[in-house]
Amino acid sequence: MGNIKIASLDRISIAAEEFISQTSGYKIFAFYGEMGVGKTTLIKEICKKLHVVNMVSSPSFSIINEYITDKGDRIYHFDFYRINKIEEAFDLGIEEYFYSNNLCFIEWPEKIEALLPVNTLAVKIRIGMNNERIIEMNDDLNP
Repeated sequence: MGNIKIASLDRISIAAEEFISQTSGYKIFAFYGEMGVGKTTLIKEICKKLHVVNMVSSPSFSIINEYITDKGDRIYHFDFYRINKIEEAFDLGIEEYFYSNNLCFIEWPEKIEALLPVNTLAVKIRIGMNNERIIEMNDDLNP
């Protein structure tokens, strides 16, 4: 898998298409990156490309959002920023989501790393020169 660069926000659609083509076969994605780097923005665009029919938004307060595609497929979007203990993820029934065979997009996976399945793809987003975003993908969960 190669890195994906997003030079500006108007190129995010192309980056989302490239992300989808490079990551086929994966179901669980752990998005790493500093606050404000664009994790939610990228996930929104990926969901758009996957034809999600409902509104895609940050699950900052709900922790989990469920989206439906035009084909009836489910996508789960998690934001674990606000959890304080890994037990809180257990209380949400996290394992049922992870082993549902549906796509799972996880923001702030650092909070629950011990629960991530072995087939999780680590997606690190960082800011490069000229404020571009660089997306690095790795399946060893050591971003």
